[in-house]
Amino acid sequence: MKILVSDDIAQEGINILKQEYQTDVKTKLSEEMLADIIAEYDALVVRSATKVTAKIIENSNLKVIGRAGVGVDNIDLDAATKKGVLVVNAPEGNTIAASEHTIALLMALARKIPEAVHSLKNRIWDRKKFIGLELNGKTIGIVGLGRIGREVAKKAIGLGMNIIAYDPYIIKQQVENMNITVTDLDTVLKEADFITFHVPLTKSTYHMIGEKQFSMMKDGVMLINCARGGIIDEKALYKAMKSGKVAGCALDVFENEPPVESPLIDLPNLIATPHLGASTQEAQICVAIDVAKDVIRALKGDMVKNPVNMVHIRPEEYSEIRPYVDLAEKMGSLYTQLRNGRISEMEMIYTGKIEKMDVKMITTAGIKGILSNILQTPANLVNAPLLARERGIKIIEKKVSQGQDMPGIVTMKITTDKGVGSVTGQVLAGTDERIIAIDEYKIDLIPRGNILLTFHRDRPGIVGKVGTLLGKNDINIAYMQLGRKAYRGEALMALGIDENLPDDILSEIRKIDGLENAVLIKL
Repeated sequence: MKILVSDDIAQEGINILKQEYQTDVKTKLSEEMLADIIAEYDALVVRSATKVTAKIIENSNLKVIGRAGVGVDNIDLDAATKKGVLVVNAPEGNTIAASEHTIALLMALARKIPEAVHSLKNRIWDRKKFIGLELNGKTIGIVGLGRIGREVAKKAIGLGMNIIAYDPYIIKQQVENMNITVTDLDTVLKEADFITFHVPLTKSTYHMIGEKQFSMMKDGVMLINCARGGIIDEKALYKAMKSGKVAGCALDVFENEPPVESPLIDLPNLIATPHLGASTQEAQICVAIDVAKDVIRALKGDMVKNPVNMVHIRPEEYSEIRPYVDLAEKMGSLYTQLRNGRISEMEMIYTGKIEKMDVKMITTAGIKGILSNILQTPANLVNAPLLARERGIKIIEKKVSQGQDMPGIVTMKITTDKGVGSVTGQVLAGTDERIIAIDEYKIDLIPRGNILLTFHRDRPGIVGKVGTLLGKNDINIAYMQLGRKAYRGEALMALGIDENLPDDILSEIRKIDGLENAVLIKL
C-alpha cells in the first residue's frame, strides 16, 4: 500500500500514516501532474488546496481519499462514488476552532473592532464613530445545527443571546435541552439580528441566500459565514450591503478563493478573513490525526469513523452488524451464481433482534454481492447503490417485527424477468454465518469456500452417485446438507468441498440420471 499526501497537513498525521504504509508528501501538484502519478497510490490525503477531479479519480486505483477537514467540495464525490473510492473526512477536529472563529467575527461585527483598529493605527482617535451593539438580549439565527452550529449556539447562550435555528435534518430532541428554538428558514431570516451559516455546500444550499431572502431580513441585520463560499449569492449580498439592508457582514469563505476580483472586499462594512475557520494549531493537528486514522482503517478493511459517500454505522453497533454485512454479501453472490435473469428488484426483509438496528449497510452489502458477479465494474460498499440505480434495480427494505429476543434473520428476495427467488440467512452465536433457506428449500449451509448445489428428484441413489463421482476424482466432501419440498419430490443438496471442481467433472455430475442441474458456488 502507498499513500500520497498532496497538501500540507500536520506532521502528527503524516507520522501515523508512515507507521503503517509508505507515504509520500508531494504538494502543489497541478491536475496534470497528479493525474500522471496517482495510479501508483492506494490512498490520497488532501486539505482544500488539491482539487480531486474526475480525471484524477479515473486515472487512479485509489481505495480511499481522505480530506483533512470538514468540507469535501474540492473532491468530485460523484466520480469517486462511481469508481468505488471511499471518501472520508475529519468533521470533528475543527469544531472548536470554527465555532470560536464565528464568535470572534460576531464580536468584531458588533463592536466594529477592525475599523476601530485601523483608525487608531492611522493615528485617529474617534470613539463616537465606533459605537457598537451589545450581544446580550439579541437574537442570533443559526442556519445548520451540526457539530459547529451547536457549538456556536452554546457560546452564544453564554453571551446572553436568544437562539433560533433552522436545520431540516435535525431531530428536535437533540437540542431540546439547549435553549434553542428550532423553526423554519423564513422565520430565522425575519427575526434574527445576527445570522450565521453552518451548512455544507450542496446543490440545495448553493445560493440559498439571495435577493428574496435578503428582502425578508430585518433592516440592519448582520451576517457571518464561516462555512462555505457559495451559500450566499455574493452579488445579492453586495446590493444588500450597499443599500444598508445588511449593516455588516463577516466572511471567512468566498465563492472564489482568493477573492481578488470580488467587489465585496472594498466595502467598509465587510470584515473578511482568508478561510481561517480551522486555522488553529490544535485543529490542524486534530484533523490530520483523525483523517490519517480513518485512511489506515480503510486500507485495512476496517470500519471507518467518518465516511462521506458510504453508509455510516455507529461504532457501538458495528460489531453486531458486521457478521450480517458479510452474510448479506455472500447471499447476493450465491444467488447470482445460481440464477440468471435481468434483475428488476431486490427486497431485504429483516426479522428478530436485527430489526431494531440500522440495516442500510447490510442492504448495501447484499447489493454488492449481487452486482459483483454480473458487472465488469467492481462493486463495493461505496458504489453498489449507485450501480444498482443505474441498472434500474429497485431496492426495498422491510422490517418484520417478531420480537428482539428472536434470532436475527435476513431474507433476500430477487425479482427477475424469469421469476422470483430468495435466499435466507442467519447469524448464530454472534459470528457463525449460515444460509438457512434457498427458495423454498430449508437447509443449513456454511457460506464459505466451494459449494456444489444439485437440484434433483428425492429418490434413492442420487446422493451416492454424486459422492462416488467426487471420491473417484479425489475431491473431498467437507459437509453435506439436504433439503426437499416433499417426500420424493424436488430436492436440493449442498456439498461443501475442499477442492476446486473442474468443469469436466461438473459436466459428468450433470449427466447423472435424475439430476436436473448442478452448480458450483464459490464464496
